Amino acid sequence: MMRWVVNIVLIVVAIGMVFPLFYMLVLSTREYPEQYTTFREILAAPTITSNYIDTWRSDNFLLYFANSFFVAICVTAGNVLFCLFVGYAFARKIFRGKTVLFATILGVLIIPPQVIMIPLYRLMAELGWINTYWALIIPWLVTPFGVFLVRQYIENLPTGIEDAARLDGAGEWYIILRIVMPLARPVLTVLAIYVFLSNWNSFLFPFLFTNDEAHRTLPVGLAFYLGKQSIDWGHLMAGASISALPILILFVVFQKRIIEGLTAGALKE
Repeated sequence: MMRWVVNIVLIVVAIGMVFPLFYMLVLSTREYPEQYTTFREILAAPTITSNYIDTWRSDNFLLYFANSFFVAICVTAGNVLFCLFVGYAFARKIFRGKTVLFATILGVLIIPPQVIMIPLYRLMAELGWINTYWALIIPWLVTPFGVFLVRQYIENLPTGIEDAARLDGAGEWYIILRIVMPLARPVLTVLAIYVFLSNWNSFLFPFLFTNDEAHRTLPVGLAFYLGKQSIDWGHLMAGASISALPILILFVVFQKRIIEGLTAGALKE
């Protein structure tokens, strides 16, 4: 009996999570969906594809898409590289203040992003990075969560191969890039997926740091479909559907790796 209850609860939760996506797709394939008053009328309305064509061709949508992809790729590559180095240092090296420094990194995880909006904006302004790719990339090249994730994973790796390499005269760079990095590939893959998803969907800081269309990312560009007097729901939902497509593909392909990576290091043998 308990099993049936759990299954029913999970089904209800799943429907609740999938319904907004389904609703978005329905609205994106209706002409002027704001004219309908009930969901039944929306479902009965004719299906069109012109919203997707118009969105893709209008308002620099392709430029926004390319900007989001470029920024997400750069941030993802930086996190994989720097989190590997920092995580390796915390997992393998002994230095003064290591415990305090790592506790500080963990403490950053509980700080809401809104707290650093003003200080970070002032820093970007003083550096002259407003309306540049630097402001969208540099502050996010390493994340506390990534450092924690990689550190926990490397701590569980056997040290025998590294010790053998040192006896053969290998340096630290060789050990990190040729030994530790291949062994840590599963967690680095998960970190790359997590960072890409987070950065692709980022709205707050790209909205603060960009005022021109040349550097505007896709989430920020979609916000301009929200007018002062009305909202173009059809084209907005079409743009949101296109924006969500890469995320859905990544999640479907790598969902097992995401779950495994989030639990990596949780249990120590």
